[in-house]
Amino acid sequence: MTMGTTTEADDPTLRQAILETLQRIAPEVSPREISPSRPLRDQVDLDSMDWLNFLLGLHARLGVDIPESDYRKLVTLDDLLRYVSAKRRG
Repeated sequence: MTMGTTTEADDPTLRQAILETLQRIAPEVSPREISPSRPLRDQVDLDSMDWLNFLLGLHARLGVDIPESDYRKLVTLDDLLRYVSAKRRG
């Protein structure tokens, strides 16, 4: 991938879907305040059950299987965008 190339990970529709799923778990979340490179759980104060419900919600909405072994890789919004994008392509 070259710089300046738009990828599915840069897809605003995918980003919106992830943030809307997050808002279902944490309605107080303002998507504009989410930093894509900071840990999401720290930004929105999600406990373990909320995080699990969020990941299950992503599976339901986007049709992407997220095995438990991958949960620890998904820390930031950027991580989620890359992961979901790769899973949808592959």
